Amino acid sequence: MTAVQSDVNLTITESAQDYLAELLSKQDDVIGVRVFITQPGTPKAETCIAYCREGDANDNDVVVDYKQFKAYYEGRSVPFLDEAYIDYSTDRMGGQLTIKAPNARLPKVSADSPVEDRINYVLYNEINPSLAAHGGEVSLLEVTEDQYAVLKFGGGCQGCGMVDVTLKEGVEKTLLEQVPELAGVKDTTDHSNTENAYFK
Repeated sequence: MTAVQSDVNLTITESAQDYLAELLSKQDDVIGVRVFITQPGTPKAETCIAYCREGDANDNDVVVDYKQFKAYYEGRSVPFLDEAYIDYSTDRMGGQLTIKAPNARLPKVSADSPVEDRINYVLYNEINPSLAAHGGEVSLLEVTEDQYAVLKFGGGCQGCGMVDVTLKEGVEKTLLEQVPELAGVKDTTDHSNTENAYFK
């Protein structure tokens, strides 16, 4: 089985390339495939392959030409796609495309990393371990244009009477110290549901 190595240190086997090319040939408006990781560098990281249509590609994408198609690798995901392996194998049920990205969940942040990655690093490595003692967790939804981190609390934090204190004294203080360009944090969680709350 031969494989092609790309500039992003990711391997797409020949069988996977043939399979992807066949899928693409059945679409009218696609320009290639797009590979990206949602919530890279966190325990919730998921590696995804999608059709790439006009307008889907971004300026920071790394574009790699394969024999039968182009692959657009999301710039932010590239460090986390290191040593990833995409393969296609046939079985009695037809076949299956598999993606192995051993570094997708490993935190890889530096001062040059995107703000979202640095926030996720702090949330998952410093803040969530503390909240876990109360059965809670917090995740990043987005960073607004005015540099506010929009957060969602879950588990024992949702509906918790102490969440405002946790948000301001704990989470916001820690994030602002480590990600100084942030203006602050906002909470989108519905705290009227107190079913799992640690403090009611």
